[in-house]
Amino acid sequence: MGCDRNCGLITGAVIGAILAVFGGILMPVGDTLIQKTIKKEVVLEEGTTAFKNWVKTGTEIYRQFWIFDVQNPEEVMMNSSNIQVKQRGPYTYRVRFLAKENITQDPKDNTVSFLQPNGAIFEPSLSVGTEADNFTVLNLAVAAAAHIYPNPFVQVVLNSLINKSKSSMFQVRTLRELLWGYTDPFLSLVPYPVTTRVGMFYPYNNTADGVYKVFNGKDSISKVAIIDTYKGKRNLSYWESYCDMINGTDAASFPPFIEKSQVLQFFSSDICRSIYAVFESDVNLKGIPVYRFVLPSKAFASPVQNPDNHCFCTEKIISKNCTSSGVLDISKCKEGKPVYISLPHFLYASPDVSETTDGLNPNEEEHRTYLDIEPITGFTLQFAKRLQINLLVKPSNKIQVLKRLKRNYIVPILWLNETGTIGDEKAKMFRSQVTGKINLLGLIEMILLSVGVVMFVAFMISYCACRSKPIK
Repeated sequence: MGCDRNCGLITGAVIGAILAVFGGILMPVGDTLIQKTIKKEVVLEEGTTAFKNWVKTGTEIYRQFWIFDVQNPEEVMMNSSNIQVKQRGPYTYRVRFLAKENITQDPKDNTVSFLQPNGAIFEPSLSVGTEADNFTVLNLAVAAAAHIYPNPFVQVVLNSLINKSKSSMFQVRTLRELLWGYTDPFLSLVPYPVTTRVGMFYPYNNTADGVYKVFNGKDSISKVAIIDTYKGKRNLSYWESYCDMINGTDAASFPPFIEKSQVLQFFSSDICRSIYAVFESDVNLKGIPVYRFVLPSKAFASPVQNPDNHCFCTEKIISKNCTSSGVLDISKCKEGKPVYISLPHFLYASPDVSETTDGLNPNEEEHRTYLDIEPITGFTLQFAKRLQINLLVKPSNKIQVLKRLKRNYIVPILWLNETGTIGDEKAKMFRSQVTGKINLLGLIEMILLSVGVVMFVAFMISYCACRSKPIK
């Protein structure tokens, strides 16, 4: 009888030990299986989950615009007053709905090249008005011409054409004209061949960004989606030193198995540079655990606060000899036009940058850029890319409409918020195929390990207790 009881207790302890060992073994084995599956599915080649979503995103992406409507154009021109602006928006367009084109795999270096077509469809239901709404904004052609042609004699000629066309420092334009282009009356009078159409995003529709050439991940999953070349080059030719490098991915995805300690680098053709994001917080997105990475203020700091930014400082006047933060001169990237990029409402910028403009209210919640990334696959499942476009206007003794200005102006034209969030159906599929299976495997591992340890300890204690009792 005693033997039967003791044998039963030992058997229970052995079973518990086996379950615990099996649960322990399942952990590295399960992790290996997950890694093997992920590595297979994130490669950018025909037949993988990543490739299907990479060719044409299933997520609806919108670009919202807020226009800075100038309230006191005459006062600025006559008295060099501060520009008073009123933000109007959002005006929303659906973008990035076209599939990648000219997709070409190169097995020699495990890369894939493509073009990203541009297109924008106005969404009235997500907008405060129509594309015919009028705004008082800076005259893009007048501001750019004075900057591109600093020669006094040329400016005298330009002044006569500006006056003849009845152009001024400010103009009234519709949303459609401001964004997508209009024929400028001043440029139409210029005798030598110039582009007479002007617009903040002209040309856009029926154009394409690229050619991009990215690693497909077949030889090394740690390089998947990382850009090898852009327009055939590894550098941009806009900046000095390492600032000119094309780093990281296009931010739609990153190599899998993201760690919170990583600095995620990506390239944006919109701002003509590579930039980076750092981990901020854990976020639950439609039942999917994601890491939120944000663009830190350090990325826009002056070289005084962040010496790494010294090679982004090209314009000594606006940057106050590189001691001011928050604006990026991208004129080299925009054919010499005095275009400056910042975060909306000059978020993170030095106070002197916005001292000529009234009506701005920067705040992090509305105006910063973030990426929500599923860490196992490296896919970006939600993002908000926010930036502001500004133009530099300088005084000019030879151009009448700029003659009374007594200082330089960084004039905000508009800011945009490009957003995308994984749809409910895709989120459901992602939960079932990725996070659900991983969670289930983790649950099984923990149950086996916990039950096994509890059984082993309980049966062994019982066995020892029975053994210690005297035999009657």
